[in-house]
Amino acid sequence: MDADVIVVGAGLAGLVAAHELTSRGRRVALVDQENAANLGGQAFWSFGGLFLVGSPEQRRLGVKDSFDLAWSDWQGSAGFDRLEDEDTWAVRWARAYVEWAAGEKRSWLTGHGISFLPTVGWAERGDLRADGHGNSVPRFHVAWGTGTGVVEPFVGHARQASRDGLLTFHHRHRVDELVVRDGAVSGVRGAVLAPDDAPRGVASSREAIGDFELTAQAVIVTSGGIGADHDIVRRHWPERLGTPPREMVTGVPAHVDGRMLGISERAGARLVNRDRMWHYTEGVRNWDPVWHGHGIRILPGPSSMWFDALGRRLPEPCLPGYDTLGTLKHLRTTEDIAGYDHSWFILTQKIIEKEFALSGSEQNPDITAKDRTGFLRERVLGKGAPGPVDAFLREGADFVTAPALEQLVERMNALTDKPLLDAAAVRRRIEARDRQLGHSFSKDAQVQGIRNARRYMGDRLGRVATPHRILDPAAGPLIGVKLHILTRKTLGGIQTDLDSRALDGEGRPVEGLYAAGEVAGFGGGGLHGYNALEGTFLGGCLFSGRAAGRAAARQTA
Repeated sequence: MDADVIVVGAGLAGLVAAHELTSRGRRVALVDQENAANLGGQAFWSFGGLFLVGSPEQRRLGVKDSFDLAWSDWQGSAGFDRLEDEDTWAVRWARAYVEWAAGEKRSWLTGHGISFLPTVGWAERGDLRADGHGNSVPRFHVAWGTGTGVVEPFVGHARQASRDGLLTFHHRHRVDELVVRDGAVSGVRGAVLAPDDAPRGVASSREAIGDFELTAQAVIVTSGGIGADHDIVRRHWPERLGTPPREMVTGVPAHVDGRMLGISERAGARLVNRDRMWHYTEGVRNWDPVWHGHGIRILPGPSSMWFDALGRRLPEPCLPGYDTLGTLKHLRTTEDIAGYDHSWFILTQKIIEKEFALSGSEQNPDITAKDRTGFLRERVLGKGAPGPVDAFLREGADFVTAPALEQLVERMNALTDKPLLDAAAVRRRIEARDRQLGHSFSKDAQVQGIRNARRYMGDRLGRVATPHRILDPAAGPLIGVKLHILTRKTLGGIQTDLDSRALDGEGRPVEGLYAAGEVAGFGGGGLHGYNALEGTFLGGCLFSGRAAGRAAARQTA
């Protein structure tokens, strides 16, 4: 055999699986259709957020968390409703993952040299129901080094294993078939692609210059999801989220094409929960794109006002940073706005300076470089918006500024095919919200949320602007941001048991086949259910990749 185990996909889940295998003396063939510059896959580009429960960082900030609270939040968010079928293993994976996040996860990460910012983010604040979607407390721990820093130690492990003769890289090898012999998966076949020195993330050539076949005792598929293929996204777009957008921006490189889902299905694996997906509503076009249609997600604080395409304020819980899929559902199912593919933030210079962050390693150079001094200077002590945010404000096609509201609305209308916003109506809605800041009480859900956030030290210091009127000239100029749907994660996929063994239509393991990461719905075919609590995508790759590597190592002992 060419290896003990073949790992298909050199993203985070694949690298973790390879590390678990090689650290146990197994020989690994790591196969990926991209070149060596793309080791780490999508995770390299991520913000590096990780879901932890009861961490020292939380305790230092006065956040009381527990497994029971986190598991309650997870169940309320996931909404598992296929427990006798597609969610059979997903719910078990979910509980195991939350137990890991409340237990060994942090020490395991620090054992690999991964450390965290002292602040903890409060992502997905929820749908305003105690038993519904959302994080009751801040749990979003950003790694020093962002996603690049999370990937880095496992890339290092792979390269060392290669030097030790335990791992062989097969870059520019596209898997087209899983080889099945005597009912067991025993290898892969595919095409050798022409050499291509394209930089990381840039679409590469698909010219085939030869064929290959590799054999092994087991194959682990870790090939990612479907986010770069808008046609596939639309094909599986669920009816509950209304009509799919005609135009979207893309949050992942072109190689995130979902090819291995169908290939695994043809080898006997069962695909489940294909209608569950995770796309953001706060996407903006990257003014300096790496891949075609490259979009960046705004990570908003709670103060920007959110308007639909017709200039109406979005209802709660469709507030910035609260309920991603709830907001997506509102925008795509409300009859008179479902035909438009955009919405709007209106905010002030004071808000953008304190509250805007951009998702992605390249959009956070200080954290990615582990520059603690730069982080303190730029984000805590500095004045003005962080450099990457300021660049979007100056260069981004979706950003407009103006000293007065009427002028701002005129410039916002210039970004659409026809003017849809009425300045007088927008003014009435902003003034109504502004009146709620004239006293210490409020009936406005967003204002209540801002004040609740300011009670948390982490938000008060570096994430939430001092409450102020949007139309206060001292807080200006005014800023309008056109928001697009940004494709990102596949929440369903190959159904697996807790050892990451791929299961067939009868619930039996497909001998020799494992799956981990996004291609497996981050574990079990969809451990998030319908909704994510954020910081759980990288973590799902780590957890499922680790399980797959350990189980395959036992099989090949």
